[in-house]
Amino acid sequence: MLATLFHVEVPPHDSAAVVESSLDQLSPVEFRADLVLELRDASGTLVLAIVIEVQRDVDPNKKFSWPTYVTVVRAKTRCRTVVLVVAPDAGVAAWAAERIDLGLGLGHVEPLVLGPAVVPEITDPADAEAETELAVLSAVAHGNGPNGPAVVRAALAALGRLDQEHAMVYFQLIWNALREPMRQALEALVMERQIEGEATFPPFVQKLIDRGMREGELKGIREGELKGKRDTLVRLLARAGMALTEDESARIQACTDIATLDRWLDNVLGAKTAAEVLS
Repeated sequence: MLATLFHVEVPPHDSAAVVESSLDQLSPVEFRADLVLELRDASGTLVLAIVIEVQRDVDPNKKFSWPTYVTVVRAKTRCRTVVLVVAPDAGVAAWAAERIDLGLGLGHVEPLVLGPAVVPEITDPADAEAETELAVLSAVAHGNGPNGPAVVRAALAALGRLDQEHAMVYFQLIWNALREPMRQALEALVMERQIEGEATFPPFVQKLIDRGMREGELKGIREGELKGKRDTLVRLLARAGMALTEDESARIQACTDIATLDRWLDNVLGAKTAAEVLS
């Protein structure tokens, strides 16, 4: 009937079976979106539901759960419903924007995708102050690009108009999205502005970056100490004629506990094999 009367392409198949027609799930599966917004008019009537999903990686399962979100929310609210996907990565955004065919091309769900191609590069501080949230998204999407420094500067300057709690959350979002070269450039810029006495960023930005730099310095000192102890242990074992297996060498290089490395160094004296040292 489908093929003959409705002229739809039915997939090749070997059998047909009658299955349970009740659509209740005997083993309930929880579907939980990242956020659902309801828009109402002046009279309080629900006019649109928006299912918001943050997607950082390609996940084929979402092509099945997103239509479920739409139909469940639509059935619950009795109003129009859309899916809005926030995807900072351009490749993930392109994948998320693909139309989801619900069956034989007769119905589909087409997510709205907020990705780098849609988010503008906001470099003007005045524009960033007028649309601070959009400026934050711009910094997340384009902060590592060619115009990254200008985009990030505009967004950070705009955070000054917000209360500190919200501003710190937005700053953390931007900071987490930046790769190491851009983070270093931002640190240098803040230090330069501080030296020149130009207070273009909220004070807490300087404090957070200073704290991050101190933590990075402490981490660097610790990593240097660990590397020194590992190298010393390997040299002592070589001088004592104790050959290391690949597993033993990997175990030494993977050790991040200073106390353990100190114990192994002490064990070199009197040991006959590397296995005894690492016991």
